[in-house]
Amino acid sequence: MFQLPTLNFSPEQVASVCETLEETGDIERLGRFLWSLPVAPGACEAINKHESILRARAVVAFHTGNFRDLYHILENHKFTKESHGKLQAMWLEAHYQEAEKLRGRPLGPVDKYRVRKKFPLPRTIWDGEQKTHCFKERTRSLLREWYLQDPYPNPSKKRELAQATGLTPTQVGNWFKNRRQRDRAAAAKNRSVGLLCHSPGRGASWAAGACGRTAALRCSAAAWATARLCLSFSPSPPLHRGEIGPPAGRLGLLPPATGMRRG
Repeated sequence: MFQLPTLNFSPEQVASVCETLEETGDIERLGRFLWSLPVAPGACEAINKHESILRARAVVAFHTGNFRDLYHILENHKFTKESHGKLQAMWLEAHYQEAEKLRGRPLGPVDKYRVRKKFPLPRTIWDGEQKTHCFKERTRSLLREWYLQDPYPNPSKKRELAQATGLTPTQVGNWFKNRRQRDRAAAAKNRSVGLLCHSPGRGASWAAGACGRTAALRCSAAAWATARLCLSFSPSPPLHRGEIGPPAGRLGLLPPATGMRRG
């Protein structure tokens, strides 16, 4: 029977093609290449252990929604530190998507925290460095620096920042969105407190007391005690014409008896 000629690639050649297709973002072509991969006899074992090829298979599994294969690759193969950022992002995002599909709604920050606690990063893609909200501190520092320059990055800047941090563009966009929401909430709270502190009427005394108490919390214990005494002091209202002292009932004075005859 006539057989079509086949091309035989070495593991290094396969890895080079995978790296090129992964960098260009052509996931569909990368998947077709891996699925129809012709290799030299006896090279299958070497290919199954090559990090670039394993990472390419993980990328294809993630983008096609085949999360079971993704978890299997990440949990059973040790990756170098250079690949950790991207693989960690895919691990978390895959679990987020599964949780959203199961619950039928988008996940909030608390939901994502619970997912991370339930599905911690495997040690094959984690070097043990402490994380804050699932992002490494150096990643958060870089995000904050970019945020100060431009709180509304365009898609091109998001992709550039994603490559610099090892995150996905979606994760970068979500971080900027959440940061803008926190800043708007803090600004609104500051404005409301300022308005209360300067509003006339009965609300002014309450707001002034609240402002004084907030400032006093930052003082020492002695200063706080003094501030409490000042806040609790309430001066008596001014005397009206015809009065020679505080109104009846103040300072423990009893109201004058009624019905008494003059002598």
